[in-house]
Amino acid sequence: MIPSNVFDSLGKSSEVSGFAPQRSHLLSLVLRLLVMASAGITIALIIFLFGYILVKGIPNLSLELFSFEYTSENVSLLPALVNTVIITLAALLVSAPVGICAAIWLAEYSRRGSRLILLVRLAAETLAGIPSIIYGLFGMLLFVIFLRWGYSLLAGAFTLAIMVLPVIMRTTENALLSVPDSYREGSFALGAGKLRTIFSIVIPAAMPGILSGVILSIGRIVGETAALIFTAGTVAKIPDSPFSSARTLAVHMYSLSSEGLHIKQSYATAVVLLVLVVIINALASMGAKKLGAGKKYD
Repeated sequence: MIPSNVFDSLGKSSEVSGFAPQRSHLLSLVLRLLVMASAGITIALIIFLFGYILVKGIPNLSLELFSFEYTSENVSLLPALVNTVIITLAALLVSAPVGICAAIWLAEYSRRGSRLILLVRLAAETLAGIPSIIYGLFGMLLFVIFLRWGYSLLAGAFTLAIMVLPVIMRTTENALLSVPDSYREGSFALGAGKLRTIFSIVIPAAMPGILSGVILSIGRIVGETAALIFTAGTVAKIPDSPFSSARTLAVHMYSLSSEGLHIKQSYATAVVLLVLVVIINALASMGAKKLGAGKKYD
């Protein structure tokens, strides 16, 4: 004879075992719905933002906005457009090599887990979160006043280079660390040296992560206003030299909207700024893919 309590315990265990999968399935469904809702909200916000800028700005685009010289009548954005491209390229020429080389040292040459490396990473993460106006005040004290560069294109470019340097360094380091060690070991086994392994194997494999850091830096440079007002100035003309004052598109848009006299032209400037960011990011992506493909099969 089998005791009745045995059947009762079996029934309870089956109920519990049947309830657990149902609860897990319900939780997975709720999480999936939350993820889908978050993605939908994000996409909707992006579409709304792009649509709002395009609807407000495209009707206000005119040939006068692309005049070679700025006047109070045409409020041309062409000088600001040229200055934006120059400052972006100059800042990246300074920050990208330094940031990438620093990341290579942190990821490939330094002793992992040392206190110095932890201190450098903490400093980089702290600098990445500092408000841009602090960088603007620092750039004004160092470049404008101490080095006597004045309000100039060069002072603004160096200030922005310092501002985006931690972003490039941290994203590049994370990208290099994400490359499996088997890639390095295979290269060493074939007789390649440390430097050749880094530039022929590791960097091409980490190129998407490096690219993401450069793209983030471009977006921050192009959209920056506070740091440039204190260092590059607000003169709306194409600079004659690196020590001439310059106004970028973001500063130009801020100046027009703060004056309250050219709101429509500020919307048109926003459209040009948006298109410029998309073009620069697309060119950076194409260049990184070609560079990675060329290195990968050397």
